[in-house]
Amino acid sequence: MTILQPAERIDIDVLADNVSDSLSSTPGFVTREWTRLQRRGMRLSGAALCCATHGLALLITAHTPRATHGFLFDGGLIGPVFEHNGVCLGVAFGAIEAAMLSHGHWDHAGGLPRALGLITAANGGRAVPLYLHPAMFGRRGQRQPDGGVLPSERVPTPQEWSEFGAEPIVTTEPLTCLDDLYYVSGEIPRLTPYEIGVANQVRDDGAGWQPDPFVMDERFLALHLRGKGLVVFSACSHAGIVNVLQQARASFPGMKLHAVMGGLHLAGATEAAIPETVRGLAAFDLDLIIPGHCTGWRALHALVAAFGEPRVVPFAVGKRFSL
Repeated sequence: MTILQPAERIDIDVLADNVSDSLSSTPGFVTREWTRLQRRGMRLSGAALCCATHGLALLITAHTPRATHGFLFDGGLIGPVFEHNGVCLGVAFGAIEAAMLSHGHWDHAGGLPRALGLITAANGGRAVPLYLHPAMFGRRGQRQPDGGVLPSERVPTPQEWSEFGAEPIVTTEPLTCLDDLYYVSGEIPRLTPYEIGVANQVRDDGAGWQPDPFVMDERFLALHLRGKGLVVFSACSHAGIVNVLQQARASFPGMKLHAVMGGLHLAGATEAAIPETVRGLAAFDLDLIIPGHCTGWRALHALVAAFGEPRVVPFAVGKRFSL
């Protein structure tokens, strides 16, 4: 059984997300974008604010009595947005010790090369461990109504990641890192009958375009927050968030699931799964559900209706969550 060392506190900085929202009130453990920028001497202007765009990047910082370890979970859509938001928020890029690409989609990988450049420029040139799945390097796309395929930008190869400043760690197996504070999952079994992925996703590994609804290379990240339980990060939940949490519970039997944060991919073609997903989430008795990115407004409304605002707290670019 995997043993995770507990963190005393976990800070999550949202460096890339689809949404900007610095006006809505938030609970005490959330700091809004504008509050953070004002503390840094912001004067109101477009250049001073974070930029929202489709994609996800989370900087997760785990604090223990002996050390602080920073981990980058995805890099967002494009490098300039990652850099702009990180500079605006005062991110100490050199304190990021490892990174993960959750799955091989462009809106999570596109900003990572620039992120690695910023990190290595600030840390004296040390290579950054980057956790990757071997199935994320093929061609991918979306089947269109006319039968054609809209191709996606490819994920760089391990050799290319090395040239960007990474130390690629390519594996399907689960592992821990940074003093056993962070758990990078293995592949996620698809068990529920209603979490069926996105039907028009395809990939080509050399034999032509084939269906790829489940995106089997997607993995989750988890940390143990002392006294509260497991905190799970799921970037897009192509496996289905209920499947993700079932695997998290199986990986850490007996540990309470405290919080889940990330994209739940319940927008567009997957909206039909919203009612059953909400019912499935109830079985985990989560203290916090922190949705964003690809979750979709219909799913967000359904989550709030089912679990209440104190438990459901959406994220947006520039926010900091201190758990």
